[in-house]
Amino acid sequence: MTSALLEATDVRKFYGDTCALDGVSLRVSAGEFVSIIGPNGAGKTTLVNVLTGLTPPSSGRVRFKNVDVAGGGPARLARLGMARSFQLVTIFPGLSVADTLAVAVLSRLGRSARPFAALARDTELRAAVEEVAVLFQLGDKLGRRARTLPQGDKKLLDVASAFALHPDVILMDEPTSGVSTADKTAIMETLVRAAERMGIRAIVLVEHDMDIVFGYSDRIVALHQGRVLADATPAAIRADAAVVRTVLGIAATQGRTQPETASNRPPTSEPDSRTPLQQC
Repeated sequence: MTSALLEATDVRKFYGDTCALDGVSLRVSAGEFVSIIGPNGAGKTTLVNVLTGLTPPSSGRVRFKNVDVAGGGPARLARLGMARSFQLVTIFPGLSVADTLAVAVLSRLGRSARPFAALARDTELRAAVEEVAVLFQLGDKLGRRARTLPQGDKKLLDVASAFALHPDVILMDEPTSGVSTADKTAIMETLVRAAERMGIRAIVLVEHDMDIVFGYSDRIVALHQGRVLADATPAAIRADAAVVRTVLGIAATQGRTQPETASNRPPTSEPDSRTPLQQC
């Protein structure tokens, strides 16, 4: 078996008596685009927080490049080559696009002192900032304040800041949320092209938009109530009636899927997928 870039083994995470993750195991290898899906409360964001060191697991192991990184913190993982973007835009609205990207580039270069003064005189820094901006179609907006950008460009700037760290693995939490349906595919195409150009070795995506998930993923991990319900190719996920019903909220019918209604919902004793998190 190929060595994983990122691996979680039997991870559990408790918040008081509530179990957010219940024995989750996950492997991400070089060259993979892996999406994590599940209904609200399934544990998706908690899993990403654990994988990126933002939240320590209650038990279990997380390894990145064969290094134990459980609870190590995002700064340590960034130095090792992992970056993460958040569901909500986390840019500083008063900074320009150039200054926002300069902070990330200087962090990668290990030169964080007086970043904005450095941008004015440092040709290496300016070139790196412009390269990332062009990749994310922000090259003509370098002087604009972040708050003046359309929502789609704010999303791109947020993700571009993570890409500017030149990570080996990037984890993205709903990079297309809050933007119009028409803009979602354009944003994803931009992200995928940028990842290829920058040599990013693997992508992990948390996403609710199933068109995006099935259109871009090599593998899909379906979570339900803190557990892995399925880990398979998009085709296998589509063919799994239990996953389709429980995670996607639709019923499989003669090889197709249709919205679930009271008339076609199969009888089940399982809790509804939107039930609050249970104890492990």
